[in-house]
Amino acid sequence: MTTQPELISVLTCPSCGHAKVETMPTDACQWFYDCEGCGAVLKPKAGDCCVYCSYGTVACPPVQASGSKGCCG
Repeated sequence: MTTQPELISVLTCPSCGHAKVETMPTDACQWFYDCEGCGAVLKPKAGDCCVYCSYGTVACPPVQASGSKGCCG
C-alpha cells in the first residue's frame, strides 16, 4: 500500500515571518514564491529542490515519496 503525499504546507518567509497555507504542486518543483507580507521572492536554499523543502512545514511530494533531499535534477 502506497501512502499518499501530504499536499498542504505552511510557507514562512525568512525575511518578515509572514506565513501562508499553500497547496503544493504534485507534478513540478516550485523554485520561486512571492511573499505576500513583504514582497520578497523566496528561492530554495542550497541543497534543497524547492521553496517547500526550504521554508515549508512539509517537504514537497517527490521528496516525501523518495525520502531523499533532492527531487528535481
